[in-house]
Amino acid sequence: MSKKKSLFAVTAILLVAGTLLSGCGSKNNNNGSSASPSESSASPSASASASASPSASEPPKETTLKIGAAAVPHAEILNFVKPALKEQGVNLDVIVFDDEGQLNPALKDGQIDANYFQHVPYLDSVAKEKGFDFAVTAKVHVEPIGFYSDKLKSKDEIKEGAKIGIPNNPSNEYRALVLLQQQGLIKLKDGLTTYEATPKDIVDNPKKLKFVEADSATLPRALPDVDGAIINTNLVLEAKIDPNSALFREDANSPYANVIVVRKGDENREEIQKLDAALTTPEVKKFIEEKYGVAVVPAF
Repeated sequence: MSKKKSLFAVTAILLVAGTLLSGCGSKNNNNGSSASPSESSASPSASASASASPSASEPPKETTLKIGAAAVPHAEILNFVKPALKEQGVNLDVIVFDDEGQLNPALKDGQIDANYFQHVPYLDSVAKEKGFDFAVTAKVHVEPIGFYSDKLKSKDEIKEGAKIGIPNNPSNEYRALVLLQQQGLIKLKDGLTTYEATPKDIVDNPKKLKFVEADSATLPRALPDVDGAIINTNLVLEAKIDPNSALFREDANSPYANVIVVRKGDENREEIQKLDAALTTPEVKKFIEEKYGVAVVPAF
């Protein structure tokens, strides 16, 4: 082979080898970049982060809210809204107190997060004396207080000297006496502005009615021993007395709406606000009206 031919052959071999090496390099680069940017970013730390973030289908983190209540209608209304609150991440724990007098101390001591059993005049009448620093967050319903009797069929049958049972706690005693005044049976002295009154504040009692002051919860059981008694509707319902049997009752304009009460400073808690919203919906209004009729009136 001539020198010129040898040089040509060597050059051709080098060109072929270069092409092969270039092809291998291109293949390696394609393999290295075959993952998309999003796939290549799925490092162990990124994967762990992704798995830690909640799925859109996961329910919200659940919070338990303890609320103390009277049995009827308060606990029944609260239990009605439990499913709706559960969907919002609030597990409503309804605790029924047989002794309603312990509901405010339990709230003060932190045993519960809120209570639902009282109206504002009652709360005002005990707050200062007991040192309660509470806030009202929602009005839910009114229980029109009424006059019930096992012996009488109408107001006109109330005779001179009749024995009338009334609650002995300040706000409800005032409320009962005001109801009797509205019916023309007594007259209270002027200037009573603190939602408090006793029979000593009566200035005119034409039928010389005799008043039996007793704990509210005992009045349904006391009906056989008196001519009649003014009883809170929740106690009437608990005693299985027909609320329609009242000889007379407050009207729907009563200022005694039953309210949600919390410790001052807790009124802005998210779960409390969710509770208030759940209790004041059209669905709750319909539930109250259909279940209790005249005995319980929505206050929203």
